[in-house]
Amino acid sequence: MPFEFQGKHVTVAGLGVSGVPAAKVLHGLGARVTVVNDGADERARAQAAELEALGITVRLGDGDTLPDGTELIVTAPGWKPTKPLFTAAGQAGVPVWGDVELAWRLRRPDSAPWLAVTGTNGKTTTVQMLASILKAAGLRTAAVGNIGVSLLDAVTGDEEYDVLAVELSSYQLHWAPSLRAHSAAVLNLAPDHLDWHGSMEAYAADKGRIYEGNRVACVYNVADKATEDLVREADVEEGCRAIGFTLGSPAPSQLGVVDGILVDRAFVENRHKNAQELAEVSDVNPPAPHNIANALAAAALARAFGVPAAAVRDGLRAFTPDAHRIAHVADVDGVAYVDDSKATNTHATEASLAAYESIVWIAGGLAKGATFDELVAGAAKRLRGAVLIGADRALIREALARHAPEVPVVDLERTDTGAMFQAVQEARRLARPGDTVLLAPACASMDMFTNYNQRGDAFAQAVRELGA
Repeated sequence: MPFEFQGKHVTVAGLGVSGVPAAKVLHGLGARVTVVNDGADERARAQAAELEALGITVRLGDGDTLPDGTELIVTAPGWKPTKPLFTAAGQAGVPVWGDVELAWRLRRPDSAPWLAVTGTNGKTTTVQMLASILKAAGLRTAAVGNIGVSLLDAVTGDEEYDVLAVELSSYQLHWAPSLRAHSAAVLNLAPDHLDWHGSMEAYAADKGRIYEGNRVACVYNVADKATEDLVREADVEEGCRAIGFTLGSPAPSQLGVVDGILVDRAFVENRHKNAQELAEVSDVNPPAPHNIANALAAAALARAFGVPAAAVRDGLRAFTPDAHRIAHVADVDGVAYVDDSKATNTHATEASLAAYESIVWIAGGLAKGATFDELVAGAAKRLRGAVLIGADRALIREALARHAPEVPVVDLERTDTGAMFQAVQEARRLARPGDTVLLAPACASMDMFTNYNQRGDAFAQAVRELGA
């Protein structure tokens, strides 16, 4: 049964990017809205004032107590399931939705289907590639969700869409029990956010929710068996197919690569004998292995929606990746300098290191509980040298000592933002013509920088000063 909001007492947990639009939408539907928020800083007070002007109750500095009479909670995705607010809700029989669940419930019956993407790494790039392909096919679409564009705005706004390219995080999927996508992809699975989910099993299970109720295709990574396992466990509509993507030659019902060509053996007639050329590897920007995998996943979802092969090629050619994602900054004295500041965990950094043959690696920051032995052991043969920065650099230094003792290491103690310029200078000293100096930190940035964007900008500025 549809949820009737008129007169209902709804508590919105958290302000921020998702909470403010959720509160406004619910208020507009006639709900009696109370917003609770842990913090009471200047930004929270400004957002509270905006909502209070509309007649919405806001309670700052107390996100743990369940307001009297609450009949539904709509939570920001980052709020942990273990918070006392949700414990109280469970005891009172109050349902908890995320903003994605709310958006799904508010869709019109004839609204655009969702092509959904999750995974530990590559989500944003894949969703942007998918949107580019859909646009090349002449479809009205947008890249929405965890990418920073509110799904609520997309489903309640005036703009008409044919299909939506939706990025979903494990947090969002945890709080979205009724979501049913047209088709969905899990790109990869590696330990991340385990402090939030409690275990790798719980993290994977939340990722796997994206496949529930899929109608046409569940897209998985042939090289990552855990993603295929999630497909096997999913309860999908009859006729929904498992579609793999691989960097190798594809089997039937897969997309893959043959002689530098991206090919489809899933959405073609007589797939046991035939394949459809989609694009060349050189059409993918940048053509690093993990990015080719992203392109294949995006192509699989687009093909599941009926997009022609030519649109896959045209969409990939038109796509420009966001900054700080394996972005070539400059060549200086025959050395390439590449900014992959977005590689904030070991899984993303492993993919980044695999893209180059001889690397001077700039790494370090906040490890978030990660270990680096497997990463270093796998990349040891590619490393010309390493320059380490940030609070947890000793963890990487120790892994290098164990698994790549011959690799020269520069350990920079300074933790001010100017350390990046010194790191680039040290990397230049270690590099030889033909090498790549790669910023792929495998760590979060907040010990030294506001975010990974600022860290990448500092790297690019230091490289530009080298070139000057």
